[in-house]
Amino acid sequence: MTAPQVSNEEQSRRVAEESRQEDWSGHAFLRDLFLGRLVLENVHPFPEPEGERPEFRQFYDRFAAFLKTVDSVAIDETGEYPEDVIQGLRDLGAFGMKIPAKYGGLGFTQTEYNLVMELLGSQDGNLCALLSAHQSIGVPQPIKLFGTDEQKERILPLCAKGAISAFALTEPHVGSDPARLSTTVERVEGGYRLSGEKLWCTNGTLAELLVVMARHPDTDRISAFVVETSAEGVTIEHRSRFMGLRALANAVISFRDVFVPERDLIGQEGRGLKIALVTLNTGRLTLPAATAGIAKQGLEICRGWAGVREQWGAPIGKHEAIAHDIADMAATTFAMDSLNRLTGQMADRGGYDIRLEAAAAKEWNTTRGWALADKTLQIRGGRGYETERSLKERGEAPIPVERTMRDCRINLIFEGSSEIMHLFMAREAVDRHLQVAGSLIDPKVGFGGKLKALPKVIGFYGTWYPSLWLRGFLTPWQFRDWGALSSHVRFIERSCRKLARSTFHGMILHGARLERKQAFLFRLVDIALELFPMVACVARARRLIDTRHPDADRARELADLFCRNARRDVKRLFRDLWRNDDALKNRVARHVMAGEHAWLEQGATLLGLEPEQWAAQPFRKTSVAPELAESNAGPA
Repeated sequence: MTAPQVSNEEQSRRVAEESRQEDWSGHAFLRDLFLGRLVLENVHPFPEPEGERPEFRQFYDRFAAFLKTVDSVAIDETGEYPEDVIQGLRDLGAFGMKIPAKYGGLGFTQTEYNLVMELLGSQDGNLCALLSAHQSIGVPQPIKLFGTDEQKERILPLCAKGAISAFALTEPHVGSDPARLSTTVERVEGGYRLSGEKLWCTNGTLAELLVVMARHPDTDRISAFVVETSAEGVTIEHRSRFMGLRALANAVISFRDVFVPERDLIGQEGRGLKIALVTLNTGRLTLPAATAGIAKQGLEICRGWAGVREQWGAPIGKHEAIAHDIADMAATTFAMDSLNRLTGQMADRGGYDIRLEAAAAKEWNTTRGWALADKTLQIRGGRGYETERSLKERGEAPIPVERTMRDCRINLIFEGSSEIMHLFMAREAVDRHLQVAGSLIDPKVGFGGKLKALPKVIGFYGTWYPSLWLRGFLTPWQFRDWGALSSHVRFIERSCRKLARSTFHGMILHGARLERKQAFLFRLVDIALELFPMVACVARARRLIDTRHPDADRARELADLFCRNARRDVKRLFRDLWRNDDALKNRVARHVMAGEHAWLEQGATLLGLEPEQWAAQPFRKTSVAPELAESNAGPA
C-alpha cells in the first residue's frame, strides 16, 4: 500500500514541532503569565550581580579604550573590517568572552557579556555583528552546550584565540522553514558527505569554522555539523552587501560533496534544529543589550541637541511636542535597559527556562530600538539625515544618527524576524492548552479520542478558568507594599488573568482555525510584550527604592511614565482582539494578491518581473548538486 502523501505544510509543522523543547525545566515567568499567573517571586527582588569582578572591569576598561581607536566611519564607508581592528579584538580576547577560562576564554557571565555588547552596540554595529555572530550563534555556543569533551578541548581554544566562526542555516528558498532545507547530508565511511548551498552566513567570508545545518533525505531530520571553510568542496560564492552594516562579512557558501568527519557532528544525529533553537535561547540576548546601548546614546543625543537648538526663541526641548518625545524616549530606554538586565540575570542565575523571555526581550527591544533611532533622527532634523563625514567636514560634531539608523534596522530580522518571534511565542503561549484540550480541537481526532480526553479537559479547566475570575476579588487589596507603583502591579496582575481568559476564549471561538488567526495570536503576544517590560520596570524601580539608591526617585518616575503609556497600549490591544477589521483586511489582501488592485500601481516605474523572477533562486545553479535541483523548485 502506498504511504499517504504529506503536504509541505504538514511536513513543516511536523519538523517544527519535533524541534521544540517540550520540557519546561525551571522557572518560566512568561509561561506563567500566559496562564494567568503573575509570579513576582521570579523577578522580585530585581536580580542584580553580586559584585563586579576585577577581571571583568579590567577587560571592559581596555575594551572601551580600544574602541576609541576604532574608526567606525571608515569601516562603514569602506565596507571592510581592517585587519588591525580584528587583530586588536583577538589580542583583547574578545572572541572568547563567553568561552570558559579552562578552554582559553574569558568566561564571562551573560550579564558581563551583555554589558560589553551594549557598549559596542552604541558605537559600531559592524563590530557588534562580527562578535555576536561568532559567540551567540556561531561555533562556540553549541559546542559549549552540546559538544563532546573532545570537541570542546579541540575547538573552543581555537575560537577563543580568534578563529572566527559563522552559522549556516538559511538557504535561497528557506528562511524560518527548516523542513524545506535542500542542503543534504548522507553517511559515508568515517563520517558524512555534505552538499548544498547556504545564504546570508554572517562572518562567512572571514570564518574558519561553520555550524552547518543539513537534512538527512531518508528521514528528513536535521543535524548540525562543524565544517572547516578550508575543507575541499567549500566555496565562498558571493559576498552580500546591505543597506546597513556595510562591512558585514556575509556570504553565500556552497558545499560540493564536502566530507565531514564523524567527530564533527554536534550532539546527536537528527537533533540539529533543536540544538540551534536552544543555542538561540541565550544567543538572542545580544540584541536586547546592543539596542539598549543604541537607545542610551540616542537619548544623550536628543537631550544635548534639544537643549541648544533654538526655535521661536526657546530651545526645542522646551516646546511641548519635543519635550513629550524626550520624556517617552527616557521612559522607553529605562524599560529596554531593565529588560536587558533582567533577562541577562535570569540566564546567569540558572533554574530558569528563558526561551520565552529571550524571545520577548529580543522582539521588544529591537522594535523599540528602531523606533527610538527614528525619533532621534527626527529630533536632529537634517543633521540626523546627514552623514558623520559630511558633518565633520563642515565643522560640526560627527554625531552618528544616520549610520546608526541604517545599522539597527536589521535587528528586527536578525536571529528570528519579528513575525517569527510572534509565531514562536504564540505557539508556546497555547502549549498548555494544546496539551490539555488539543484532542478536542484537532479535526484528525475522532469522536472516541475526543471523548477520552474529556475528563482531563474538565479536570483542568474546571479549576483553572474559575480561578481567573475569583482571584480578581483579592487584587484590590494586594501589592500595597509597592507604594506608588502598586497600581501598575495590580494592572499587570489583572491583565495577565484577562490575557489567559482571552486565549481560552479564542480557542473556543476559533478551534483548530486558531493557528491561522495570526492577527488574533499576535495581539495576545503583544499584550505579553507590554506586560513583561512593565514588570521589569517596576521591579527594578522597587529594588532601587528598597536599597535607597540615589537614583531611586528618578527610576520610579521613569517606571511610572512607561507603565502609564504601556497600559494604554494593553487596553487597546484587548479591545482589538474582538473588535477589528481583520476580515476586511484579509479580503483586500486576497484582491491585491489576485491583481485586482494592480490599477493602483499605474504611474510608478514598475519592475515588470514574471512570477518565476520574484521567486528566490539559488545564487549559482552550478553550485547545487543536480539531485537537489528539484527540491529547490516551488514557491519561495
